[in-house]
Amino acid sequence: MREPTVVAADHATGYAADHAADYFQTYSVVGLLAVLGVLFVAVAFGAGRLLRPVAPTPEKLLTYECGVDPVGEGWAHTQVRYYVYAFLYVIFAVDSIFLFPWATVFAAPGYGATTLVEMFVFLGFLAVGLLYAYKKGVLTWT
Repeated sequence: MREPTVVAADHATGYAADHAADYFQTYSVVGLLAVLGVLFVAVAFGAGRLLRPVAPTPEKLLTYECGVDPVGEGWAHTQVRYYVYAFLYVIFAVDSIFLFPWATVFAAPGYGATTLVEMFVFLGFLAVGLLYAYKKGVLTWT
């Protein structure tokens, strides 16, 4: 097997300068694409602003709430428990995301016992979190 070789910078041939130019040229392409993307969005918004009709009326300036006239204040109280349920859902969704790759690695030769222990540790952490939520009364629907 050949050993990897390191090429020293030769100032006479400009080898290092050529590689630096290639390196920055690749970033210049990315920068050019970013500028073109921003320019495209700016032109689209500008064209929309120039072409749209401007006819403000009091009805158009009202807050839109699904076709119903707004009643009361704009501030509404929301129960915190709904956020907790959403957070618990996200936790278990992330758990399922980790289970699928684990299942593919578990089937690979030489990884069975190690991945099995790692997954039980992971599931143990989730079980402790679920037990904590249950003890705090978060999972009771009132």
